Amino acid sequence: MGKAVVVGTAVVACAAVGVALALAHRRRKRDAELLGSAEAERKRRAAAVIEDVESSLATPTALLRSIADAMVTEMERGLRGDIHSQLKMLISYVDNLPTGDEHGLFYALDLGGTNFRVLRVQLGGREKRVVKQQYEEVSIPPHLMVGTSMELFDFIAAALAKFVDTEGEDFHLPEGRLRELGFTFSFPVNQTSISSGTLIKWTKGFSINGTVGEDVVSELSRAMERQGLDMKVTALVNDTVGTLAGGRYMDNDVVAAVILGTGTNAAYVEHANAIPKWTGLLPKSGNMVINTEWGSFKSDKLPLSEYDKAMDFESLNPGEQIYEKMISGMYLGEIVRRILLKLAHDASLFGDVVPSKLEQPFILRTPDMSAMHHDSSHDLKTLGAKLKDIVGVADTSLEVRYITRHICDLVAERGARLAAAGIYSILKKIGRDKVPSSGGKMPRTVVALDGGLYEHYKKFSSCVEATLTDLLGEEASSSVVAKLANDGSGIGAALLAASHSQYGESH
Repeated sequence: MGKAVVVGTAVVACAAVGVALALAHRRRKRDAELLGSAEAERKRRAAAVIEDVESSLATPTALLRSIADAMVTEMERGLRGDIHSQLKMLISYVDNLPTGDEHGLFYALDLGGTNFRVLRVQLGGREKRVVKQQYEEVSIPPHLMVGTSMELFDFIAAALAKFVDTEGEDFHLPEGRLRELGFTFSFPVNQTSISSGTLIKWTKGFSINGTVGEDVVSELSRAMERQGLDMKVTALVNDTVGTLAGGRYMDNDVVAAVILGTGTNAAYVEHANAIPKWTGLLPKSGNMVINTEWGSFKSDKLPLSEYDKAMDFESLNPGEQIYEKMISGMYLGEIVRRILLKLAHDASLFGDVVPSKLEQPFILRTPDMSAMHHDSSHDLKTLGAKLKDIVGVADTSLEVRYITRHICDLVAERGARLAAAGIYSILKKIGRDKVPSSGGKMPRTVVALDGGLYEHYKKFSSCVEATLTDLLGEEASSSVVAKLANDGSGIGAALLAASHSQYGESH
């Protein structure tokens, strides 16, 4: 009897354990199913966001053609002087681009930010070209950026005078000549001649009373006089126009220059008789360089996503510089950040908690985006390290890394394709977009490109070039060359001082 009770108890105990194990198994199975369905739901949500991003950033070739047509229309309006045009189409007063025949010693001053650069160049004509060049970079003390006009220009003139004192025997100024200077001034200016222009407003952290509305060349000239420096400003130029001059000096077929860097702009050579707002005598060359200020272009044809609209709304200049905000280095990384943030919120891309660092505007810079985009390793190790550094997520899955790279690809591709549409619109405006109907050969056409985005973000620049080829078609594209023309030293301004020398042809 006792033995039967023990056996019975054991059977009941075993049965209870069995039931418990079965329940635990069922619970694990249910948990796994719930986890699986939660994971499936997360993946579904991520796919939905990505699909929406792909759709809203899409730039089919037909759309790019219509954007280029809209830009040409705005260019024509700007050249007529229509105040409602999206493009300013500023007359640069540069009607003589360098030819390569320039001789002599010329200086340049490049003021565009917290540093300025002074440069001198000895030109030796067509055979010797740039015989020697030297430059120095000078930091502007912060208090001078918010001081008076006289203090700022006196500081610049003093640095320039000091630089002239170190000229050396390799540089030769012909007897009886003044030194001549090309002045690159990268702030909004209403240009009134090749060597004069009034400041519209300070930007980039400068806020100086008394300069707005004044001729910046006169301000610099008076400061040079106070320093006892005998030098004449013969060309006031925008940095994009300087790039065009430098490009033309190296290659006579350059017709346009495009900056793709932190910001973006384009300048090109226009027929003077195609500028209705030009009221002076037509220049002897028959040409005039136009500074498009194309960053301000906007059109209902531009593929603006919810991310672009939110970024623009929160920017310092809402509703302005829309094209620039879609294609330039200042903004591409920020667009990627906003998309990743949406994926973090809607699809728990980085886990259940949204990383707080990802909420910070502009924490993801375009150089970081480029590094992630170019990671071709099997485990995307560089990309993972970047996410750890920037977003603060120590361990990301391969899936998350691939999604991040795909987002970089989408944003970069849209920016590059839109930039190519802009270049195409300039070629279209000057009739270099197709083979002549007369059946002749299209002339070789070179576009000089500068800026860190184009130079260092290889997938971006490759996409610009491939898209331009696609828009032009096989025959026309064989005559068009996109060429890196790094004018980092600002030599373009010195070359324009030479081609607009008061001593006539600098030969």
